[in-house]
Amino acid sequence: MSKIDIIDKKIVDLLIEDGRLSCSEIARRLGISERSARYRLDKLLERGIIRVRAVVDPKSVGFGVVADVMLEVESDCIQDVARKMTEYSCVSYVAYAIGETDVSVQIIARSNEEVYRFVTEVIGKTPGVRKTVTSIVPSVLKDVYQWSIPIEVCEPRELVT
Repeated sequence: MSKIDIIDKKIVDLLIEDGRLSCSEIARRLGISERSARYRLDKLLERGIIRVRAVVDPKSVGFGVVADVMLEVESDCIQDVARKMTEYSCVSYVAYAIGETDVSVQIIARSNEEVYRFVTEVIGKTPGVRKTVTSIVPSVLKDVYQWSIPIEVCEPRELVT
């Protein structure tokens, strides 16, 4: 586990808010030198704590329906089914699950009908899938892109500017 301090956390929080902030703007907002901001940002990237990515808003390109699909799968097919789900462009998330279901899938679609067709004609017919439970997600209040590092994991460290 990589260790970070409160300044690193604040840099991450600023970038969550606006991923295009320059090091000089980060430095200005935090009251540190630009050199320190750049060094810290480079270290956050190098250690894999943050990644720089474009995040597409599906609604802006006509994909306004989000559905969560929970799959019950034959025990010897879980990994194969999960890997197969990652191949579809309408699937935005795939994870193994522990509990009543075995695989969790999120679908981005243009309509409820599109979700229905994909769940019944593709997922439902995938070898090993026993059962699906689908929930339409009308609104996402918080996503992984808004998740911030909890302050309690930050190390106390002297401020070096």
